[in-house]
Amino acid sequence: MRPAIGLDFGTSNTVLTACTAAGNASSITFGHAPDQVDSLPSVLSFLEPPRGVHPDERADVGQWAIRQFMDHTGECRFLQSLKTFVASKLFKGTGVFGTHYEFEDLLETFLRRAGAHRDEALDTGGGRLVIGRPVTFAGGAPDDALAMQRYRSALSRFGFEEVLFVYEPVAAAFAYAQRLEGEATVLVADFGGGTTDFSLMRFARNAGGLTAEPLGHGGLGIAGNTLDYRIVDKVILPELGKGSQYRSMGKVLEVPPNLFSNFAHWHMLSVFKASADYRELKKMLSSCLDQDKIELFIELVDTDQGYPLYKAVSDAKARLSFDEETELRFAPIGKDFAATVRRVDFEEWIAHDLTRISDALTATLASANLDAKDVDKVFLTGGTSFVPAIRKLFADRFGAERLSGGEEMSSVAKGLSLIGAREDAAAWAVAA
Repeated sequence: MRPAIGLDFGTSNTVLTACTAAGNASSITFGHAPDQVDSLPSVLSFLEPPRGVHPDERADVGQWAIRQFMDHTGECRFLQSLKTFVASKLFKGTGVFGTHYEFEDLLETFLRRAGAHRDEALDTGGGRLVIGRPVTFAGGAPDDALAMQRYRSALSRFGFEEVLFVYEPVAAAFAYAQRLEGEATVLVADFGGGTTDFSLMRFARNAGGLTAEPLGHGGLGIAGNTLDYRIVDKVILPELGKGSQYRSMGKVLEVPPNLFSNFAHWHMLSVFKASADYRELKKMLSSCLDQDKIELFIELVDTDQGYPLYKAVSDAKARLSFDEETELRFAPIGKDFAATVRRVDFEEWIAHDLTRISDALTATLASANLDAKDVDKVFLTGGTSFVPAIRKLFADRFGAERLSGGEEMSSVAKGLSLIGAREDAAAWAVAA
């Protein structure tokens, strides 16, 4: 075995794990007590630099980026859900205070700034890096080859001797398999922020250690962020003018709904803010029948309230995993704004998403010529795996007794590093 680092660069959070040559995996931590963390929100913040200073010099990541953004609202460029752009042909880079950044530049900056919150750089000593990738990238028409090219280009800028790519659910399956004492066919469902991924593996133990046979993979671009959007669409956007009307050439028309969806898709907010659509909305304001709501919408976009809204909604969704109802507050709409969100309503809003997840699961089983009865263990990982309707979907199909979880936020990174430490690591990798 050899030392390796596993990188789970997620839509919402990023986790890294290091595995020693002895096969012991542990999380890589960032910061110092009492602010030390083993998971970073996948966000970048650039504080406007003085003339002649590169934006990277004023960049930060994770919780420090959020703090910088909140302390310097209006002076920062805040980017989130970076992974959502990696497979998009439409993403041609973005400008940050006069400097053009391609996706590769953003990922490099993210990892270097993350390393700055450690006592040593992430690539100190070279070695092997194993990075996870979804089975299906997020987006309407994801380009796998482009995504891999962008990843490879960004990571080549570091000092790793070797970079391998492994499907995220395969890594989670490998981490889970460390608990197995005998043979088992395992289904892993990895619920991220942007994608849901499935992997079917056959594990066995013998004198040579753990062996694995991949049986099938699948997935789709629906996950935690999509479920968040359902709450925004039903609870928040009506308060910002969605469904309202405006006058045009003697007619009364609905304000285009697509303008509001950009506000709910957090990673698109900075793009929308600079778009022709947004400029047109501002021109339309004087003819809107509900000007107060549209003015509030414009104010929230201008003041970059996408992330605070994301946090409020994500927290409310998390509470619904344990409570039948919760109160969603979002002060920028109004200090007295509070909406009761019931779990039963939330489950109705996400019903179509659950159907699509179920269909993708069916297709994954079919690709391996397996039925539900052929699966011995089901491992659910990722924060969205706590949603009761998600767990019920799997319990109904496989039986609650076959479901298991644990290490929901770190299992992918742990599995990546464990695979990277193996002599046969390349056999687990996906062609880049």
